[in-house]
Amino acid sequence: MSYNKQSHDACDFINHDEIIDTLRYAEQHKDDEKVISDILRKATEMRGLDHREAAVLLLAEDPATRQRVSQLAEQIKLRFYGKRIVLFAPLYLSNYCINGCVYCPYHAKNRTIPRHKLTQEQIRQEVIALQDMGHKRLALEAGEDPRNNPIEYILESIQTIYSIHHKNGAIRRVNVNIAATTVEEYRMLHEAGIGTYILFQETYHKEHYEELHPRGPKSDYAYHTESMDRAMQGGIDDVGLGVLFGLSTYRYDFVGLMMHAEHLEATFGVGPHTISVPRICPADDISLESFPEAIPDDTFLHIIAVARLAVPYTGIIVSTREREAVRQRALHVGVSQISGGSRTSVGGYAQTTEAAHSEQFEVSDPRTLDEVVYWLLQQGHIPSFCTACYREGRTGDRFMSLCKSGQISNCCGPNALLTLQEYLEDYASPTTRELGLEMISQQLPTVPNERVRAIAQQRLQQIKAGERDFRF
Repeated sequence: MSYNKQSHDACDFINHDEIIDTLRYAEQHKDDEKVISDILRKATEMRGLDHREAAVLLLAEDPATRQRVSQLAEQIKLRFYGKRIVLFAPLYLSNYCINGCVYCPYHAKNRTIPRHKLTQEQIRQEVIALQDMGHKRLALEAGEDPRNNPIEYILESIQTIYSIHHKNGAIRRVNVNIAATTVEEYRMLHEAGIGTYILFQETYHKEHYEELHPRGPKSDYAYHTESMDRAMQGGIDDVGLGVLFGLSTYRYDFVGLMMHAEHLEATFGVGPHTISVPRICPADDISLESFPEAIPDDTFLHIIAVARLAVPYTGIIVSTREREAVRQRALHVGVSQISGGSRTSVGGYAQTTEAAHSEQFEVSDPRTLDEVVYWLLQQGHIPSFCTACYREGRTGDRFMSLCKSGQISNCCGPNALLTLQEYLEDYASPTTRELGLEMISQQLPTVPNERVRAIAQQRLQQIKAGERDFRF
């Protein structure tokens, strides 16, 4: 992967004056039918929108315009990712943290939350529990604490996770969400074989950011904001952006998010592999009453839809922060990845008593993974546990070139069906298995690759016959 080695100041690519001017422009044109029509026409080309164009759609209040945005978002999602929805789960290693983030219960001054750090044996227990659910990909989470959670601990934990093969289970992709760090430590993460490096900006409004992060290394706005540049320079070519909507005004943060995506695309030739759209929710000593910018459901869903139009190639992620009804609607406006059966506490999957009192946020969708898989099938989606792109080296610009050309579906579509078959064979309840096999039977004829279609058909027959002594 080639990249521009010139250093970049966060103020250059997340420019406050440009964001303010963009929002002013969007306010002036949010009811301009010609401008909106031109933007929507450009969006139908499925090559993305710039941050100003996206801001106009974001501020548009006309119901017909918003409906058109939602419909187009679903069309674009289907064009790039088809009916498949990728499933994952977070794995919290440690809630020790030295930062003072006022919206997170892990902040250093919280004396009510139990502090935990998993040993490698406890990680093994957690991973086995996740494998027994059927998960194949994890998002590794840890607080920032150089003493308790040094990079060596993170690297050892990744090695442990990849080494565990329980029954037919295996974690095939470990995405990592840890604090901003150095190019050298990003290089170490890359060499450890991580999938996507994820880091939420929280808010792009520098003044608000500094108020929300009064102490600790995370209080350095520029160092945090420039983390993706360093990650790319360290060899990590799949990175995931996100803000925590509700910390600042959603309009400001949305424009900042789009500008960050543009910066990565312009500088490295690769935009964000994923964009996460969490919003503030209650947890331990954190109350929504302290965050007047918290956003309602309709605004949240409109944000997702506009993001899909603006950055059509990215995977958009919604977690179990959101309740079932909202997640169902989100799947129709651009979301392509969701978590399932999640626990947001350290040691939560092994069902320890203390773990229940160490959640980072309250889970609003408490369903099991099997219940989520069944629900997706009922809605006509294809639950996918596929990690083949990562394992085959289709990352960074190699993934993006396939995705932007529309060719990625030739890889991901068949693999989604095969990994769904694996799940049905090894983990599904009888009702989920029956519905899943019906879905596969319907979708197999649409697989364009004849060889893959034949292999998948053979596996389907083996599953129906109850034969389990094979792996694809």
